[in-house]
Amino acid sequence: MSKTMEGIYSLLYLTLVFTILFTLHTQIAHKLLVGHHSLHLKKSPHLPLRFNSDGTFKILQVADMHYGTGMLTRCRDVLASEFDYCSDLNTTRFLKRIIQSEKPDFIAFTGDNIFGPSTHDAAESLLRAFGPAMDSGLPWAAVLGNHDQESTMTREELMSFISLMDYSVSQTNPPVDDLSSAAEGDVTKNIDGFGNYNLRVYGAPGSHLANRSVLNLFFLDSGDREVVQGIRTYGWIKESQLRWLRSVSKGYQGQKQDNNHLEEASVCAIPPAMVFFHIPIPEIQQLYNQQIVGKFQQRVSCSSMNSGVLQTIISMGVVKAVFVGHDHTNDFCGNLEGIWFCYGGGFGYHGYGKAGWPRRARIILAELEKGEKSWMGVERISTWKRLDDEKLSKLDEQVLWQSHPSFKMA
Repeated sequence: MSKTMEGIYSLLYLTLVFTILFTLHTQIAHKLLVGHHSLHLKKSPHLPLRFNSDGTFKILQVADMHYGTGMLTRCRDVLASEFDYCSDLNTTRFLKRIIQSEKPDFIAFTGDNIFGPSTHDAAESLLRAFGPAMDSGLPWAAVLGNHDQESTMTREELMSFISLMDYSVSQTNPPVDDLSSAAEGDVTKNIDGFGNYNLRVYGAPGSHLANRSVLNLFFLDSGDREVVQGIRTYGWIKESQLRWLRSVSKGYQGQKQDNNHLEEASVCAIPPAMVFFHIPIPEIQQLYNQQIVGKFQQRVSCSSMNSGVLQTIISMGVVKAVFVGHDHTNDFCGNLEGIWFCYGGGFGYHGYGKAGWPRRARIILAELEKGEKSWMGVERISTWKRLDDEKLSKLDEQVLWQSHPSFKMA
């Protein structure tokens, strides 16, 4: 065989090898990956959560997005003039606007993030619903409502997926090394639900509390639907979850005793807390005939079971406010035995609402006390709402809690 022919055969052989390798890379290799998608590494926010150098920490509460599939999912309860061009994209647009306007430090989604019956792919709907939060790069967390699991994922799968999304600090359940373990043994193994966890917010950078938690954010799974004595009712927070809350509180009590040698009183103080969950507790019904800030426009859709959430929260001695969703046309705050309970108000356009009554979001602002040389502990917690109108109108600003006893509630 001539050298010319050997060269031609060698060239053809190399061409065949490269063709096979190229085909493997472009047509086959990517299909060997889970889900037929390239691997994605989660983007994480700057942690721990902490107050800003100006002594503030702002939270955006988003209740009941009820996201479907996007552009093809129509709006409910909007004016006839708005209906033709209204879809889930209005919800997305509102979330983007409120993030840009309020510039929160953290976003709390309080359930019914997606509307299960309106999607055949829960994961895709979650990605679209939380898209603006992920695009913002802000830390965010979520709990489930009663509609999230009505599609293609269980509640456990939903919370696991949410915890793996970009910039999410959500947890499926509290880690075993939580304060609860030190206080009362490992109570996290048999806790009911998915999405029970505590996020600690640390002091301002450069302050003497920069390495200490000065505010706790508790998230709880209030369930979906259950049957009690043959009657269907909404879910409720179970005793195992309340036991975990009490154990965390005891852990902080022990932490305070360990710190008694420190001179600064604010260092020794147990951090105040806020709680977030979806389904309101039965006692909120009592606020109908009491002074509230906001609108009480529909009955409280709570469980027929009263598991003692209010009494547990009172006994903890640190919870200053509770934030819920579920009842879209309620947006009020009311005080029950010294603790404020606030609705987020319906956020999403695919969820029911009231035509002519704008969708809305709640803002929560925690502020530190200014000491002689440094920022101290939390001094005040206030809240207001923003409407999805032309001006993102601000509504019902009020102070929920202030550390000084002489302060009078708004």
